[in-house]
Amino acid sequence: MVEKAREKAHFRLIIVDGRLYMEKYDYVFQTRDVFTIWGILQLLKLYPGKIPDLDLMFMCHDWPLIRKSDYPDNKTTIPPLFHYCGDDLTYDIVFPDWSFWGWPEVNVKPWLNLSKELEHGNQKIKWKDREPYAYWKGNTYTGKARRDLAKCNSDGTHEWNARIHHLDWTKGFKETDLASQCTYRYKIYVEGNAWSVSEKYILACDSMSLVITPHYYDFFTRGLTPTIHYWPINEHKKCSSIKFAVDWGNKNTEKAQEIGKRGSEFVQNELQMKFVYDYMLHLLTEYSKLFKYKPFITKNAVEVCSCFGKGLVKEFKEISMVMGATKASPCTMQPPYDDSELESLLFKKLNLTRQVGIWEASGRI
Repeated sequence: MVEKAREKAHFRLIIVDGRLYMEKYDYVFQTRDVFTIWGILQLLKLYPGKIPDLDLMFMCHDWPLIRKSDYPDNKTTIPPLFHYCGDDLTYDIVFPDWSFWGWPEVNVKPWLNLSKELEHGNQKIKWKDREPYAYWKGNTYTGKARRDLAKCNSDGTHEWNARIHHLDWTKGFKETDLASQCTYRYKIYVEGNAWSVSEKYILACDSMSLVITPHYYDFFTRGLTPTIHYWPINEHKKCSSIKFAVDWGNKNTEKAQEIGKRGSEFVQNELQMKFVYDYMLHLLTEYSKLFKYKPFITKNAVEVCSCFGKGLVKEFKEISMVMGATKASPCTMQPPYDDSELESLLFKKLNLTRQVGIWEASGRI
């Protein structure tokens, strides 16, 4: 099964006796592989002796690849492929993305530091004193949803209550100080080619997050609830849906501010790096229990070193480096939902989103 995933993987990771080995198969965009692997090295340092031997394939594209439609019955072997996101149509195994340890190409610092900067950034301008509009800044060329969102800027004829800014990747990222962007009451999250790493940064601002109907999830977003942590935006009528959300929030300021606060608290509390590492530990431990063979160091595998590199790569690795083994135990993994619990949770989310749709249709503010 592992070997079958090779055709879609960028690299293979093998852990034997607490040491990490890699086979690289294909070019990876920017330094996604470098910082993903760095994160696993830090996990080994944080929990020495607790990571079992294992063998896995990892893919670094935006979109998941192991489609359920290709495996319609139990007679076909499903290849286990680790990746950053999934959706209801795929089997990809979801793992924390590289940006938790830094994204030097776009000048985004490791989450350990950036989450604190965002928390401090929230305190610079009180919510009621922020611009009463919805804000988004990013690359509008990645994905149809973003191209559509760009149409929601005011054009002299329509005022959609949105301020959309295109970020030209060819001109660099010196102006992408995320901690200084919590100056609007509302911030928009929209997917790119698939999910976007930006969701945690947007939620971390205590501005009310406006989430355009997502189709993909990463390892934490399914814990978010509409109207509790964010406001759902209809993907089929983005501009009018955003306008309604802003009008509602500006009339119900205390409620809007509370939604923004809960979203920010979720990210600051639930996405502490300790819990990111704990998720990784539990996921890899459960995965290792499925093995029917003893993982071994393959012929072409090389041991991964804790090398720093240079420039921002070195700086971000130094910032995100684990200093040593923790004395704290990992958090306890809760048992999985049974079918009725899961169905109830999904129905609650759907019902809350539908309720917002009913308010929009009626024009109720």
